[in-house]
Amino acid sequence: MIFEISIFLILLLIGYISGTLIEKRHYKSIREREEELKALPTTTHKRPLYEEDIKSCKLVNGSVVISIDYFKKFLASLINFFGGNISSYETLIDRARREAILRLKEDAKDASEIINLRIETSSITKNTKNSVGAVEVLAFGTAIYR
Repeated sequence: MIFEISIFLILLLIGYISGTLIEKRHYKSIREREEELKALPTTTHKRPLYEEDIKSCKLVNGSVVISIDYFKKFLASLINFFGGNISSYETLIDRARREAILRLKEDAKDASEIINLRIETSSITKNTKNSVGAVEVLAFGTAIYR
């Protein structure tokens, strides 16, 4: 019994450490790419900022699927049992949303602006027993070329 609990705690610790390192590395990559692409205006407006001199338009999208690690799933299960804000899932959604928007911008690097930005989310492994949760985020919009 003690051996089983020890194995569980060791695996939980490994999950926490590896999950934290992967998340920090991903956030660093996101911040660097956001800095590179910040000059490309992206709005939810349906009309471009300047409607003259538009040469072409193109539908652009970016999608990502991000999985949650076992430690965060365990922590979320505890919080779900007792009630409260599940902040471990908030970082999952934040990373997925920002990554999807970055991929959308990378799809339209030469664009003057991106309009009509929309974001859709879905849970991939919802209601599947004994699986790690994952979220898919799709960002799409219209790239305007001048």
